[in-house]
Amino acid sequence: MIIGALLDCGADKNCVMQAMQSVVAEPAITEVNRAGIRAVKVNTHATPAHRTLPDVMKRLDSAKAAVPPEAFAMAKRVFERISHAEEQVHGAHVHFHEVGADDAIADVIGACTALHSLGVDGVAVMPIALGRGFATGSHGTFPIPAPATAAILSRSGLITLQGDEGTELCTPTGAALLAEFSTIPATNLGTYTIQAVGYGAGTRDPAGIPNVIRALVIDTTGDDGTLPQDTVDILETNIDDVGGEVIAYAIARFIEKGARDASAIPVIMKKGRPGFLIRVICTSDTSGELAELMARELGTLGIRCIPAVHRFIAERTVEGVDVEIAGNHRTMPVKFGGMHGGIYSLKAEFDPARDWATELGIPLREVQRAIENAAWKSIKKTGTGSGGR
Repeated sequence: MIIGALLDCGADKNCVMQAMQSVVAEPAITEVNRAGIRAVKVNTHATPAHRTLPDVMKRLDSAKAAVPPEAFAMAKRVFERISHAEEQVHGAHVHFHEVGADDAIADVIGACTALHSLGVDGVAVMPIALGRGFATGSHGTFPIPAPATAAILSRSGLITLQGDEGTELCTPTGAALLAEFSTIPATNLGTYTIQAVGYGAGTRDPAGIPNVIRALVIDTTGDDGTLPQDTVDILETNIDDVGGEVIAYAIARFIEKGARDASAIPVIMKKGRPGFLIRVICTSDTSGELAELMARELGTLGIRCIPAVHRFIAERTVEGVDVEIAGNHRTMPVKFGGMHGGIYSLKAEFDPARDWATELGIPLREVQRAIENAAWKSIKKTGTGSGGR
C-alpha cells in the first residue's frame, strides 16, 4: 500500500520496479477502486518463505546493485527494527515468518526506493489506525495490534489510534517502514500547500470503507516557529588502547570522509580503566563506510549505531567579510548561524584565520577577534541582528 501511494504521488516507477525486481519477478501495478477512491495497487506475486535476519540481509545484499545507496541503508534499518521487535516479543528467535518472505523484502526495498526518488526533505506520519479484535499468523491467534507491531511502534514515538475496523490495519512491516520514514513530528507541520496526493490500495475491499493509505507531498508555506529538522546516524565505540595522536588523526579522517562531526570524550571503562568514547555523527548513507573506517583506524571490534536520530538545525552560511588589520585588507570567510530571519552567531573559519595570523606574525586569537568584530559590524549595517536568520 505504501509503495502504491508513493508511486501515485510521483515516485520514479522505473527505479522502484528495478529495485523490486532484484528480489521478485516483475510486480504487477494496477489501478483499483476502493469505496469510490481510485488507488494504485502493487502485487509482487512472491511465494512464502521463513528466514533468519542474516538470511534476510543476504537477500538484501543480493539486490544492492539495483537499489540507491540511501534506500538500501534505509531498508536494512527497517529489518533491524523488525528483528529487535521480534526478539522483544519472542526472545532469541530463529526465523522471521511473514516478514521474511520475498514479497515483504520487495515491499521494503520498493517503499524505501520510492521515498528516496521523491527527494523530500522530511516525512511526517499522521496518527496510525491499528484496528481491533484478533488476527491469525504463524504463531497462532493474537490480539490486534500484533505483538511485533506494538513493539515497533512503542519505540517510534508515532501516534496511534484504534480505528473502527475489526481487523488488522497495520502490520509489523508497515509499522517499521513508517517508523523509519518519520523525521518530523506530525504536530510540527505548521501550514503548507499540497503539491501531490497519492492513494495506495491493499487486497481487502470492505464495503463502504476505502482500504487505502494516503500520502501527500507538501510544501511548507512559512516559519512555524521551530527550527528545521533532519536525521543523522550516531556511531559510537569505546577505546582504551589508542594514543591521542592516533585519535586526532582518526577524527580528521572521519571528517574528510563526510562525517558531520566527530569527537572523543574521556570515560572510565570497566575495571576503572581510563578511555575514550569516540562518537561520529553522519548521514545514513555514509554510516556503513564510516563504521568500517572507525574499525580500521582505531582497531575497535564493535561499533554501535544509533540510527535516524532527529536533530534541530539552524540555518548556516559561509560568507566573505572585508577585514582590516594594521592596514592590511583581506576578505575572510565567516560561518553565520541564523534563524527566523536574522543572525544569532558567527565564527571566523579557522584555517584562513590561522594562515593570515602566520603571515602577519600576530596571535591567532587577535586575527579571529578582528574578523568576527568586522562581521558583527556588517550585520548591524544590514539589520540582520541577533533575532536569528
